Amino acid sequence: MKTTFAVLFLATIALESNNKFSQAFVPSKASPFGSLATRNAKVDIAHENSHGKKATFYPSSSLKTSLHMVFESTDEIELDVEERMGKSIDSLKSNLVTIRTGRANPAILDLVKVDYYGVPTPINQMASISVPNSQQLSISPFDKSTLGNIEKAIVESGLGLTPSNDGTVIRINIPAITEERRKELLKQCKAMGEDGKVAIRNVRRDGVEAVKKMEKAGDISEDESKGAQDNLQKLTDKFVKEVDKIVTTKEKEVMTV
Repeated sequence: MKTTFAVLFLATIALESNNKFSQAFVPSKASPFGSLATRNAKVDIAHENSHGKKATFYPSSSLKTSLHMVFESTDEIELDVEERMGKSIDSLKSNLVTIRTGRANPAILDLVKVDYYGVPTPINQMASISVPNSQQLSISPFDKSTLGNIEKAIVESGLGLTPSNDGTVIRINIPAITEERRKELLKQCKAMGEDGKVAIRNVRRDGVEAVKKMEKAGDISEDESKGAQDNLQKLTDKFVKEVDKIVTTKEKEVMTV
C-alpha cells in the first residue's frame, strides 16, 4: 500500500512539473529567432538587430528545446527579411523628403513635431498645409491657439526656415539655396543613404543567423542553408541598389536650380 502511494505521489509531481514547464514556455517575436521564458532559466537572444533590441542568452543545461520558434522554414525567413528591408527603404524615403530643394514642398514639415498639450504631434495633423506658389508654404491650424507652438516648432526644427504669423495663418517663404548649402544637403543625402544600407545589412545579418540556427538544429541541410543565405545576399544587393537609386534621384533634385 505504501509503495503504491509513493508511486502515485511521484507521478503527480512529475505531471505538475511538466505542466509548469509547458506554461512557462512562451515563444516571442521580439527577435527574429524567438525566445524562451522559464522559471528556472534566464533565456533570451544575445543580439542587436536593426531596431536596436538587445538581450542575453543563458540556456539551462537541461533545456534542449530548439530556439527558432518564429520561423518554420527558410522561406519564412526570406519573406521576413524582404519585408524589413522594404521598411528600411520606406524610412529612407521619409527622411530624404524632409531635405528641402529650394521649392515649396509640404513634405519638408513631415518630421516636425509640435507640443500639443504635452503630446508631440505632427503639423499635418494639426493644420492644413498648402502651396500658394513655388516658393511659399501656408499653414492654417485647425485650432488657432496653436499658432505660436507650431511656429516655434518650425523655428527649432533645424530646417533653416523662418515662419511668419499673422494671427490666422503661418507663412513660410522658401529661400533659394546657396551653392554652399547645396553641398551640405548633398552630404546629408549621402549620409542618409549610408544609414539605409547599414539597416539593410543588419536585417541580412539577422536572417543569416536565423538560417544558421535552423541548420545547427538539424531542421535544414547544409545545402538548404547555403541556398537560403545566397538568396538573402541577393535581396541585400537588390535593396542596396534601390538605396543608391533613391539617393541619386534626390541629389539631382538638390542640384536643380
